[in-house]
Amino acid sequence: MDPFEQIDEIIAIVEHARAVPMSRNSAMVDRGPMIAKLDELRADLPSELRRAAALLDERDKIMDAGKREADRIISEGEAEHARLVSVNEITVSAEHEGARIISEARAEAQRLREEVDDYVDTALANFEQFLTRALASIERGRDKMHALREIGTFVGEENERPLPF
Repeated sequence: MDPFEQIDEIIAIVEHARAVPMSRNSAMVDRGPMIAKLDELRADLPSELRRAAALLDERDKIMDAGKREADRIISEGEAEHARLVSVNEITVSAEHEGARIISEARAEAQRLREEVDDYVDTALANFEQFLTRALASIERGRDKMHALREIGTFVGEENERPLPF
């Protein structure tokens, strides 16, 4: 279940909890379901954090692969450049071609770096939005809980006996 849905369920439990008689700020919440919901939320949040760490690991792997590919392309370009330079008849054109290949390889390496940076930035921005929404939801829940405390005492039905505390 989505952590936001779990937080919403916890808020609903607190919102629908009976007020403690003669208390403006207290409510009675069944401990078992509340602890179960909080345990479930605690279990799901680390998975989101693990997902973020996995994204960072994936970014590192992509960057390493991009660097290796760029190094390979540059190496091939340099090798091609050296081969072309060794041929006396086409020395000038070989230098130009080698320089072009190296330039393209560097441009490709830069493009790959930028793509990886954009991917990671997007993934981190999504995770940041998730955390921001989670914090906002928690803050709303706390505000609702505080508002319920301020509302006043528990007003029971006529046939209901007051609680002994």
